Amino acid sequence: MSPNRAGEIVSLVAALAAIVWPCFAQDLDLAGRRPNIVLVMTDDQGYGDLSCHGNPVLRTPHLDRMHDESVRFVDFHVSPTCAPTRCSLMTGRHEFTSGVTHTIMERERMSPKATTLAQVLKSAGYTTGIFGKWHLGDEPDRWPDKRGFDEMFIHGAGGIGQTYPGSCGDAPGNGYFNPAILHNGRFVKTQGYCTDVFFTQALRWIDQKRRGPSRFFAYITPNAPHAPLICPDEYRKPYEGKVSRDAATFFGMIANIDDNMGRLLARLQEWGIERQTLVIFMTDNGGTAGVKVFNAGMRGQKGTPYEGGVRVPAFWRWPGVLRPGDVKRLTAHVDLFPTLAELAGVTIAPGVAARLDGRSLVPLLKDSNANWPDRVLFTHLGRWPKGKAADSKYAQCSVRNARYRLVSAQRNGQKRWQLHDIQTDPGEKVDLAAQKPEVVKTLEAAYDRWWEEILPCLENEDAVGPPVNPFKELYWKQFPNERPTGVP
Repeated sequence: MSPNRAGEIVSLVAALAAIVWPCFAQDLDLAGRRPNIVLVMTDDQGYGDLSCHGNPVLRTPHLDRMHDESVRFVDFHVSPTCAPTRCSLMTGRHEFTSGVTHTIMERERMSPKATTLAQVLKSAGYTTGIFGKWHLGDEPDRWPDKRGFDEMFIHGAGGIGQTYPGSCGDAPGNGYFNPAILHNGRFVKTQGYCTDVFFTQALRWIDQKRRGPSRFFAYITPNAPHAPLICPDEYRKPYEGKVSRDAATFFGMIANIDDNMGRLLARLQEWGIERQTLVIFMTDNGGTAGVKVFNAGMRGQKGTPYEGGVRVPAFWRWPGVLRPGDVKRLTAHVDLFPTLAELAGVTIAPGVAARLDGRSLVPLLKDSNANWPDRVLFTHLGRWPKGKAADSKYAQCSVRNARYRLVSAQRNGQKRWQLHDIQTDPGEKVDLAAQKPEVVKTLEAAYDRWWEEILPCLENEDAVGPPVNPFKELYWKQFPNERPTGVP
C-alpha cells in the first residue's frame, strides 16, 4: 500500500471516529474503570522532538500515530530537570515539598515521608513495575521497591554510567550498550542497547501480568535521549548530513524510542488488551540537543523557567474509551497522581489529598471543554549552592497561570520579573511587566506565599552522603573480581 493511500485510510478512520465516538464516549463514567496503566516518560526529549509537532527533520511515525489516537494535553507542564519531575509525578506535589531541589548532592532523594503513586495503585490491587530511570535516591532504603513497586529494573544516578560524590551513582563502568541493571536487588548483565533492554523487560513483565488477576501499572522510563549521546548506527545514519552530529545521534535515540513505542502498542493489540490499557507518553523536561533544529516556537530549554524548559508532550491513549483530540487547559505532572488514582477507583487518604498540588484530569479526559478553573503553577530550577536556599528565591523561577508566565531568570538570585502573555506571545518575546503591574503583583503574591510554605520542606539541603556509592558497593559485593585494586 502506498504511503498516500495509507494516509487517506487513517484520515477516513479518524473522521468516522469523530462522528461515532460522541455517541458513547462522552457520557462514560471513567472513575473506577481500573485500566491497566503503562506510563512511558523519556529523558530530555522536548516538545519539538516529534514529527507530529512539526519537527522538520526527525521522523517518529509510531508516536505520531499515538498522537492521533490520544487525548493530547497541549499545555502540559513539568519541572525543568529530571529528578524534580519524577518526584512531582510520583507524589502529586511540587518536588520541593518532598525535599528534591537538585539532581545530585543528595538533593535528588525523595522524602521517605512522601506517599507515592505506586503505593496508591498497589493499595488498589494493582501490581506495579518500573523499568529504567528512577533518580529519586540510590540508597537501598530509597529504591522503588520500598516506594510501592513490586518489580524493579533500574539503573542508578540520573544516567547510565554517571557517578557523583555521595549516594548518586550507577554501576561502575556502565554504558549504553549491555548495561548492568539492578533487578529486584541484584545486578543482571544485559545484552543490547539500553532503551531496547528496558522496553524488552517491561514487555516481558506485562506479558506475565496480563495473564493474572490483577491490573498492572508499568512505569517505563528510558534514560534516552539523555546525554551522553549514543545510539546504534542504523538509527543515527538517516540524520547524518542533515543536522549536527550531536543532533543526528539525539534524533537517532528518539527514533529508537519510537520503534519501541511501536513495539509496545503492537503487543497490546496482539495480546487483546489495548482496550483495557491506558498508555501515557510524556517527557521529563524541555528539549536539549534538538532545540536548535526545532523548538516549536518556544523560548528556553531544559534547565530554564520558560515555556521551552517545562512544556512537554502528553498523550493519553485508551482505545474505545477516550476520544482523541486536543485539551488546551493548563495541566501538569502533579495531576497524574489524582487522575490515575481516580481511574483506579482509589479513595486517597484525606491527609494525603489535602496536600496534593495536582487535580484530577478525569473531567478533561471526558470532555475537553469541561469546567477547569484557572490555577497557578510554580517552577524553580533549584540547584542553588549548598546552604543558599533562602538566598535563591528569585533564581531561575516562574509563575504560570492560564494566560501569563511571570519569570525571574537571573542566576544570581536578583529579582527581575518579566511578564509574558502566553496566549498572544507564546515565544515569550515581549516583556509586559511595566505595562501590567497588577498582573505582576497578583502572581508575585502567590509566589511569595508558596515560597514561605516550601522552605521548611527542604530536608536534604544539609544531607551528607556515604563515602561509596551504594550501587558500586553492591556491584562489587556481587562481582568481587571486578573491584579495582585499592578500593576498600
